[in-house]
Amino acid sequence: MTWITRTGLAKPSRILRPPGPRLQAAVEAFPMDGNGGWPTTATAVVLTRVGDPSEKTLNNSPQLNIDETPAKAPITTLESLREHLQWAIELEHATLPPYLCALYSLDPQRNPDAVQAVSGVFVEEMLHLALAANLLNAVGGQPVLDAPHMLPVHPRALPHGDRSMQLSLLPFGPDALEMFLRLEQPALPDAGPEGDDYETIGQFYDAIEQGLRHLCAELGEQKVFSGDPARQVTAGPFGHTSGKLTAVTDLASALAAMQEIVEQGEGTERGAVWDSDQDVFHPERHEVSHYYRFLELKLGRRYQPGDTPQTGPTGEPVVVDPEGIYPMRPNPRLEDHPVGDPIRSVQTQFNQAYCTLLQQLEQTFNGVPQALGASMGTMYMLKGKAQSLLQTLDGDENTAGPTFQYVTPELRS
Repeated sequence: MTWITRTGLAKPSRILRPPGPRLQAAVEAFPMDGNGGWPTTATAVVLTRVGDPSEKTLNNSPQLNIDETPAKAPITTLESLREHLQWAIELEHATLPPYLCALYSLDPQRNPDAVQAVSGVFVEEMLHLALAANLLNAVGGQPVLDAPHMLPVHPRALPHGDRSMQLSLLPFGPDALEMFLRLEQPALPDAGPEGDDYETIGQFYDAIEQGLRHLCAELGEQKVFSGDPARQVTAGPFGHTSGKLTAVTDLASALAAMQEIVEQGEGTERGAVWDSDQDVFHPERHEVSHYYRFLELKLGRRYQPGDTPQTGPTGEPVVVDPEGIYPMRPNPRLEDHPVGDPIRSVQTQFNQAYCTLLQQLEQTFNGVPQALGASMGTMYMLKGKAQSLLQTLDGDENTAGPTFQYVTPELRS
């Protein structure tokens, strides 16, 4: 990341616990310099997979004989499949509060590059949430979003994932980028499917793919995909991405939906820079996957056609102005302020609106598609409340921020 500052490069502080063993090699491939700062050149991880190139998994990388590869906590029943697809909804939702806090903290006039990257990732995570709901509906499940367990206190772990991956509410900056890179990290070549305690998101969806293939072979597609097609959502406010929200009705469309999710996160092949969608901001090229978008911000350059993980980004500079970032207090909570305090009052209003959004999304995915339109108005309300908080001092050095705490329906205004 190229930081505009009067005193030189900003140095990050490390707040996250170490990654799991299979990710350590990838993390070490992007070392800090001797002074604890960011590297000045891009050192890349080469992630390749072996196998017959004609056989493709959901992320379009060479097949790892996924039907035969032993999975951690394999999915062998329809009940387990539905449970894991609800976890997929919870996983995709868990990414939203951290991305929103980073986005809200950015002044779009002074940090257009970072706003473009984070807002694009947020919109695609909303798309992934909708695709996960379509997957669950397709196999006869019922998506749940408006529930207390969707909003535990931050920092928090990914739902049923590796406990070392902690999500925090942070302003944009080095700590937030480290968290996002860990979240979107591609799986290493020898990493098998993991249904529970998954180390990477790709491995989690590999386990769901394996379960779907197994159950379709055992029970037949018609019994597996028993959901009401009318509950499929195929339209949404996804104007900052060329990704597609498609109906899921059979194994092929289910694999395509998961391929969309995994490719946008880690690339068309594990370790590849690009996903298969066209970049809406740079139509001359394919879209950079989430992991490599955050590397662009960290390393201070864009990827351009011809770049690979080995070369690193060699395109135009990406500039971040730290003076254009609101210094939000990390992981704020309502309990930080007494009842009646103006900051707590606005945080409560934000939480009421956010839980209303969850309610509207749950209705959308459970047979009331018109609720999706109402949710857009709620999103604008959230942005206004967040901007009010981020522009309010909370102590000598920090500003206030949203807390993303659950509010029961009867207490929502």
